[in-house]
Amino acid sequence: MSELENSPAFLTTKEVAALLRVKERKVYDMAAEGEIPCRRLTGKLLFPRQELESWLSGAPAPATTAAATGDGPTSGTWSVARADIIAGSHDPLLDWAIRESGSGLASFFDGSLDGLTRVAAGKAAAAGVHIFETGHDGWNRDHVAAELAERPVVLVEWAKRQRGLIVAAGSEREITEIGDLRGRRLVQRQPTAGTAVLLQHLLETAGVERGAVTLLPELARTETDAAAAVAAGQADAALGLQSMARQFGLPFVATIEERFDLVIDRRSWFEPPLQKLFAFSRTAAFAEKAEALGGYDIAGLGEVHWNGP
Repeated sequence: MSELENSPAFLTTKEVAALLRVKERKVYDMAAEGEIPCRRLTGKLLFPRQELESWLSGAPAPATTAAATGDGPTSGTWSVARADIIAGSHDPLLDWAIRESGSGLASFFDGSLDGLTRVAAGKAAAAGVHIFETGHDGWNRDHVAAELAERPVVLVEWAKRQRGLIVAAGSEREITEIGDLRGRRLVQRQPTAGTAVLLQHLLETAGVERGAVTLLPELARTETDAAAAVAAGQADAALGLQSMARQFGLPFVATIEERFDLVIDRRSWFEPPLQKLFAFSRTAAFAEKAEALGGYDIAGLGEVHWNGP
């Protein structure tokens, strides 16, 4: 009996990872490369059981698979519509809007720098970025211009966000600035995260050597993961968002206002998924959610900060 025989018609990323005995991240990469049969439904990647069986048996991809995604060749390649994926940095407001807008967009959040790489490779339609820079207006533009100089992309503002120290309950009097992190346990983000770039800058500016703080060995890959580690008592602090501190009921020390942008493939901008997302971002429901989350300024949403060739 096939291991998939009694499975549902569509499997989740977690179920496929368990089946293949790999990490979920590997499954996402395989999907982005068109190495495994998958579909984008309700904003998520799902994997059709029957096509997985054929794929595992070594059968060639049916002509309808790639055609159904609207991307890639019409035979011999499993494919997912790469133009309908938002990569890059995790933002709670963006994450919510992708789902609520009915855009059909899928997401793969693994850091700002990873997002630039995926857009450059044609694996994503857009990427969320918040990369601290010393030039221009301080955020994103130099990195986008350097990494995507030859790509037809546009850098569009999503929101300005309050970022600072999310600290453990009861520690708000002891941790009031970056310098107070000496000797503390600190949440560590992945090297491709914009937060990792900013943290290094803030530590250096405050004169805190990296060895003076204890970084957790397990990487927090999203804003939610970072705040959850503090709430669970695993860390004394995290460089996180005010919205996440509010969600977990934790003290927050405001440090900097950052700009979160979307770098968008210009062709994908005019397609229905991204048009739906931005149309939704102009509704009262979106504004109310931003207010409820806290720490967001959406006055500049849609402003173009860089336009590629």
